[in-house]
Order: sequence, then structure tokens, then C-alpha cells
Amino acid sequence: MPGFDAIVIGAGQSGPFLAARMVEKGMKVALIERKFLGGTCVNAGCMPTKTLVASARAAHVARRAADYGVTIAGEIGIDMNVVRKRAETVTMNARNGLISWFDAMEGMTVIYGQARFEDARTVVVNGERLTAPRIFLNVGARPTIPDMPGLSDISYLTSTSIIHLDVLPRHLAVIGGSYIGLEFAQMYRRFGAEVTVIERGPKLAPREDEDVSDAIADILRDEGISVHTNADGIAFARASDGISVKVGAGVPDIDVSHVLIATGRTPNTDDLGLDRAGVATDKRGYITVDDTLATNVDGIWALGDCNGHGAFTHTSYNDFEIAAANLLDGESRKLSDRILAYALYIDPPLGRVGMTEKQARASGRRIMISTRPMSRVGRANERGETKGFMKVIADADSQQILGAAILGIEGDEAIHGFIDAMNAKAPYPVLKWAVPIHPTVSEIIPTLLGDMKIVQ
Repeated sequence: MPGFDAIVIGAGQSGPFLAARMVEKGMKVALIERKFLGGTCVNAGCMPTKTLVASARAAHVARRAADYGVTIAGEIGIDMNVVRKRAETVTMNARNGLISWFDAMEGMTVIYGQARFEDARTVVVNGERLTAPRIFLNVGARPTIPDMPGLSDISYLTSTSIIHLDVLPRHLAVIGGSYIGLEFAQMYRRFGAEVTVIERGPKLAPREDEDVSDAIADILRDEGISVHTNADGIAFARASDGISVKVGAGVPDIDVSHVLIATGRTPNTDDLGLDRAGVATDKRGYITVDDTLATNVDGIWALGDCNGHGAFTHTSYNDFEIAAANLLDGESRKLSDRILAYALYIDPPLGRVGMTEKQARASGRRIMISTRPMSRVGRANERGETKGFMKVIADADSQQILGAAILGIEGDEAIHGFIDAMNAKAPYPVLKWAVPIHPTVSEIIPTLLGDMKIVQ
């Protein structure tokens, strides 16, 4: 029975880096991965999807060339095979880089296979029993497949399979109006497909404030995407030339060629034998952890998507940083210290940090808010991309920034001014008197903060 100082199950954005740090400390580590190194980000998430988003934006800008005085003869064409291969190249370069890194690392044993607990210190993989006093779970998540009438009777796509599509859909129905679905909706519309987004709830991007959700819907509709919310009767049936999608009462059935199911993610925790180790999960299957990412079982930690504390590459990587700081560096870092920030990569993107207005109001604080349309931003006007707005929320008494949203050109970058200020616990007047570079998106932030007003 091979013994290790640590076993890491899953090679996403936490496990491999923690394994590498432990090897640097002279430990003997087993890294077990059932499929590909790099996890969702490298293989089915950020890297391939943002590569596809870049191709879609290139097509969009090419179609707008005349707006900038640039003449392009003929129609703008899309070669989906080239688009797909470009995304696959980015993925393979990253995956192969990880393989080379670990191959050169003494003390690291990479094992491909399905790991299952035999007990709290023993893992079985490929029929071999491995033991370690420390076990780290970084097993990620997969697309959720909902129980919808007729879904099992049709062929459908998920966020994992659609990145390998090498044909342009005639009409793509996106089931789910949250972040993943919206990115693919705009992407495929820009590739040239007809696109319909169908959301069961009352608004798109349901985590966001209503003004942000409404603006997102306007951006998508302006590009010719059909949006149906409050879809309470979603069902599917085969049709002679594709798939018939039922939306609900009062809406005609929609004839489509492809269906993308984008209704959330499910943690990959149901086939690990967690019960044999005594590891607790919540009702959705997420592994419960404390403020240091430790599970209820001594010697077992859960990192990344599978612990339900962030479904992003950067939160997963931060889990690695927390675990490494506490276990290897003698520091004391906590999950609760993290200020959540993320982006929605439609174009223009949404950058978000901290509380929404709704959350801030519910907290009982006296709050201050300021907003600015992107049409007031010089960079946006110079680029001819003025859709969206900025919004910041602060505590009226402490003057601490509680949250911010930038839906607009380069919003995913400009939001970092607020992220940094919040992590530094700087009151908003500190940014108000900053002298930003002109012409940038961020230069409007001091003006935005100068108009903060208390709201009831």
C-alpha cells in the first residue's frame, strides 16, 4: 500500500498548485485526476470559452468596420472549424504545460483514474490503495442537467460539449439566462446563428440588481437575441428539421436546430465514497467546510468549486492560497476574509465586486449610491461602445465601499480599482481624490464617487 504525505484528488485550479508547494517542502504527494489536468478552467471553461468570445468579438467588430471608416469588401464569414481548433490549441497548450511541469517535479506522482475513499485515510484508484494523513479534494463541478419534459428525447449541448461544435447552428436555444448561457448566446449570435434565451426566472443574470439585469437584456436584444423570461413550461420534442421548444403559455413553440442546457453546475462529489470517509455535504452535494477549508473530518480539506464557496478560477486559486498559507507558511488566513468579485464576459463585460444594492439595503445599513452611464466615459465614446453603466454602493457612516458594478467597455478591468480599495479597506474619498490616467475607463471613478448620495 503506497504511502504519501498528502493526496490531492482533482487537478483543477487549487490542487495542482497546492501539490507543487508541498513537494517544494520535501513532501511526497500523489495527484489523482480522472481526466485532464487543469480542471474546468483549462479544458471546458475560461480558456476555451474566452478564446471563442474573442473570435466572436472579431466578427462583431469586422461587421462594424464601416462605423470606423474601415472598408471591408464582401460578407464577413465564419469558419467554425478554425474557431474550434483555435480554442482547442489554447487548451492543449495550457494542459501540456501542466503535464511538463509535473513530469519534471521530483516527489510528485500523477495518477489518472477515478479515486474513491475506502476510509478517511485511504483512497483507492485503479485498484490500488493509497494512504496519506492529509487529503485535499479539488474535484470541481459539471453542468447540471435539469428534469424537463422531453429533454431525454433530444440531443442537446452543455457548456462542455458546445466548445467542440464545428458547425454553425441555424437556431440555438439557450436554456438558462445566467452567466454561462449568456456568454454562449451572444457568442453564437455574433457567429451568425439565430439565438433565443429562455429563462425560468423573472430576469436574466438573477444574482444582479434589476437595473443591471435589465441593461444586460437590452444589450443582447440590441444584437438580435430573443429573450424569454418567466418561462414556466419549458419542454422539448423532436421535429422534422430539428427540435421544437415549448416556452410556456402565450408563447409560440420555437423551432431550433440546437439546444444548449446552461442551468447551473453540480459538484462532482457523488462518486467519491465520501460516506466511507465520513465527509459531510449539504443538500446540493457541496462539501461543507469551515473558515480554513477543512471538512468535518480531521485531515481532509475541500478546495474549489466542490465546496460551494465560489465557482470561479480565481476563487479556487484563492482556496489554494488560504490552504498553503495556513498549512505550510505558518499564517492564519480565512475564507471569510475574501471579497467576492467576478465578471460576466458578454461584450461589453460586467465587472462585479461585493454587495449588490439589494443586499446592501437588506443589511440594514445607511447606504450611498452613485451611477454613471458609460456614454459619459471618454474611452467608451472614442471606441464607439457606450452601452452600460457604472454603479457604486458605500456605507454612509463608515464610508467603506460595499460593492460596485461596471457594465461596459473594459468593465472587467476597471472594476479592480474598487476591488483593491475594498481589500485595502480604504474609504471611498481616498479614490475620489485619486488622479487617474486619461483617457481610460477608470478615470470616471473619482467623478462617480464625487456624486455619492444617501438613499432611503
